[in-house]
Amino acid sequence: MKRKHPLRRVMLGAAATTAGIVLLLALKQPGGSSVAGVAAPPAGGVGASVPVAGAGAPVDEVPPPDGAPVDAAPPGEAPPAGAPADEPPPAADAAPDRRTVLGDAVDTQYGPVQVQLTLSGGRIVKAEARQAPDSDAQSKSVSANAVPKLNQAAITAQSAGIDAVSGASYTSKGYQDSLQSALDKAGV
Repeated sequence: MKRKHPLRRVMLGAAATTAGIVLLLALKQPGGSSVAGVAAPPAGGVGASVPVAGAGAPVDEVPPPDGAPVDAAPPGEAPPAGAPADEPPPAADAAPDRRTVLGDAVDTQYGPVQVQLTLSGGRIVKAEARQAPDSDAQSKSVSANAVPKLNQAAITAQSAGIDAVSGASYTSKGYQDSLQSALDKAGV
């Protein structure tokens, strides 16, 4: 009885998996369609009518009926988008207010830590350490590793309740305290 080599099965399985992934990625189109050659349905859905210009003219160059000006709206209807209006559009589309808050500088055994937050509508959209321990090469190295992780954790948690970074316990604690003071100042 001939025994099959187990490494051969592993290699064949890996090759088949790799080939499958390559084929799937090759079929993925940038426009969102997952099969090559399949077009997305029109914006109005399946069966939506698409305007057709006569005599080969582009759709946006077809004159309106009865010689009416392009920007004019029929009586009783709102003017078309982009047309001058008597009143400005409502502020509902305006972006929420963005503000920056600087937390207190917190002294640690290796140097001060101070966090600055950028908030939009009460949410943390950016967190950065304006000060971090850098008194010696070791402190600079620890800060360079820990600060980006702490910044991301603050955005993810949306609070000062973030985990300490391994190997940077003093910096992490100072960051958390400064972050909490920034949140307190922001009223969040």
